[in-house]
Amino acid sequence: MFRMDYSHGKWNEPEIVPYGPIQVPPSLSTLHYGQTVFEGLKAFRNRNGGINIFRLDKHAERMKHSCERVCIPTVDNETFIEAVETLVDQDRDWVPKARGTALYIRPLIFATDSYIGVRVSENYSFLIITSPVAAYFKEGLNPVRLMTSGSFVRACPGGLGEAKTAANYAASLLPQVEANRKGYSQVIWLDAIEGKYIDEVGTMNICFVKDGALITPPLGGTILPGITRDSVLQLARHWGMTVEERRISIDEVMSSIEDGSMTEAFGTGTAAVISPIGEIHHKGKSAIVNEGRIGPVSQKLYDTITGIQYGEIEDPFGWVRTI
Repeated sequence: MFRMDYSHGKWNEPEIVPYGPIQVPPSLSTLHYGQTVFEGLKAFRNRNGGINIFRLDKHAERMKHSCERVCIPTVDNETFIEAVETLVDQDRDWVPKARGTALYIRPLIFATDSYIGVRVSENYSFLIITSPVAAYFKEGLNPVRLMTSGSFVRACPGGLGEAKTAANYAASLLPQVEANRKGYSQVIWLDAIEGKYIDEVGTMNICFVKDGALITPPLGGTILPGITRDSVLQLARHWGMTVEERRISIDEVMSSIEDGSMTEAFGTGTAAVISPIGEIHHKGKSAIVNEGRIGPVSQKLYDTITGIQYGEIEDPFGWVRTI
């Protein structure tokens, strides 16, 4: 694993060390006050035997933004990129070869002061760990069933929704558990103010295809700026599709599925890439999307993004860095 520590106002010399436990005191400030951020990205074995890392620069930018939001000293993009590439090169034998698999890369930064008290830490650790992974959802590319978040909210304007920090995920656990108990894979989060507009899915951004247009909720502080979301929007515009980043209510979604104008819904994220949505449940009523089947736009996006990731098709956007 990669490690670099921050003390006396600067990041110190980085190192790659054997993966293993780290020793921390019970008074570690992160354990009490949650001053921590992380990223998640993947490396893929390409058909020539090399290793492709997908949109590494965007992950570096997003981690910097997350750090700024919770008062963590930032790591410059060049250092972040070099750290990931060096560690992946060292771990290249762990990158699986089968289609659909990858090496998951988890950078994280957390406060390391031994201090009980609400204040900004003066010391931090930056770690990167890796692990081979297969498909994220047990359903694979088959459509998943979702339910709305009910009385729970994930993020409000001015909060932490746009930062990839642990607090957001802690807030999602109870609704997620309740959804799973009812047979649903994920929760659709509605806005915290009116409880009617869609924000995102538990671990993904969300998109809809209505009347041939691709629609996704806008970034406005409550939604994580997903790297796959950005890739999907770029591809859709590249293909000449109409793209709308706008507020969309759950009522519009349910009625549009019912009248047939909304033909697809899918989640986007690093883990699953594209996760087609087959059913949405809201206030006791279910709507079945595209008869519970994956749609052509979802399939094309999945095939194109994964094709670029594995080096099987042209990468016109320069998204891949190859080791």
